[in-house]
Amino acid sequence: MPDRIAVRGLRAHAYHGVYDLERERGQDFRVDAVLELDTAPAAAGDDLERTVNYAELAQRLYAVLTGEPVNLLETLAQRLADVCLAAPLVDAVEITVHKPEADLGVPFDDVTVTIRRQRA
Repeated sequence: MPDRIAVRGLRAHAYHGVYDLERERGQDFRVDAVLELDTAPAAAGDDLERTVNYAELAQRLYAVLTGEPVNLLETLAQRLADVCLAAPLVDAVEITVHKPEADLGVPFDDVTVTIRRQRA
């Protein structure tokens, strides 16, 4: 099993969605990002430069989450995955986007879209 670094529960108010009301009012979204990479070199040298700085990653993910609205959670998840894979040490990433305030017309806890992407 590869080493993993996870940022879970990153949250922001954003304006993604297909419907006009979603774009006007916005709603809360949450993101989980689980990165796969080899952390042994960083651990051996106790060196932040040989791993992913999760504080910087969280800032980049937040910028995408609060940035240009998209219609689909699938599109948002892909944009977030692209940010993670831009870090050269990341081999793969799993992104889950949560939309707990979606209007489904029935009681529910959460709607999520999860994707996994890896380097070719």
